[in-house]
Amino acid sequence: MRPVLYLCAVFLVCSCQKQGSSAVVFVQRGKDFPLDVITADALEEDVTVFWKFNKKDVLVRFLPGREPSVATAYKGRIEFPEKKYSLKLKDLQEADTGVYTAEATGTDASKIIAEYHVTVQGPVSPVNLTVDSVSNNSDSCNITVTCRAQDSHINSTFRCDTKNCSQEGGERSEVTASGAFLHVYLENDSIICNHSNQVSGIKDMKNTQDFCPRHNDPDKQYNSNSVDPGLAAFIGILILILILIISAILVIWHRKRGKYRTRNTECTINAASQANPVVQSPTVDAPGSSPTSTYCMVGQSMGSTQTRGKTQVQESLYAQVEKPARS
Repeated sequence: MRPVLYLCAVFLVCSCQKQGSSAVVFVQRGKDFPLDVITADALEEDVTVFWKFNKKDVLVRFLPGREPSVATAYKGRIEFPEKKYSLKLKDLQEADTGVYTAEATGTDASKIIAEYHVTVQGPVSPVNLTVDSVSNNSDSCNITVTCRAQDSHINSTFRCDTKNCSQEGGERSEVTASGAFLHVYLENDSIICNHSNQVSGIKDMKNTQDFCPRHNDPDKQYNSNSVDPGLAAFIGILILILILIISAILVIWHRKRGKYRTRNTECTINAASQANPVVQSPTVDAPGSSPTSTYCMVGQSMGSTQTRGKTQVQESLYAQVEKPARS
């Protein structure tokens, strides 16, 4: 039950008093409450008015021509406003819950001129709404929650599609051990857990769009073919890093290959640039002598292969590289 009940109770007090019947009211613990006699002006001047608690304990006596007399148990807790035969009860506690009546006696028989059924309640304890689970599929999103107060709790499930949300089984509520009401319901896009009694209320809420964003916003419906922007950026960065790594590997490989070719062709002489290449067989220097020439094989001879008899002799082409003689 929502806190608006307190306003209804106050309205009930006013309407009942105007009709001359009893009123049911709820007062928060520690607050003050006025006990008024609305029909006081219509009473005779010589009447005696008694305010009683549960129709037996006298709180106040209004005697003709005298000051009000307050019972010992209520001294310091009662004030007298300007209204005739009215009073104000201060600092009400749970023990003050009961029926308060104003009884007038005079030349006629006694009659009750005002009556209040007062219930004193303390403020409700804090409440907590927790989301237990969220399940998503292509058609809907289900949210299971727990609405918990100090001495009670309620579980409920909410189903959201692309247009709206609904509560399975409708709104749920129960009366707690302390006499308050625990209530869980859906209001617009919010799940509300409300703990209240007739004098106070406190609530906790969760927004369904925080858990089912694709289902609760028709203008931004989820597209299963779309790619998350963050994921797309991550993939792009990963591809760029891979390209850089492959490029670096290729550069290093080409450099090493170039050095290898350079080493193999240090002794190579472009035979095509020599008009008359010198063709010699490699010679072996005499022992103790210092070689003055070095021969490097540069490939097969570019000359023709001569046939001597039936035997083909293929000559090799050597280039002579002069080296300084040892001194």
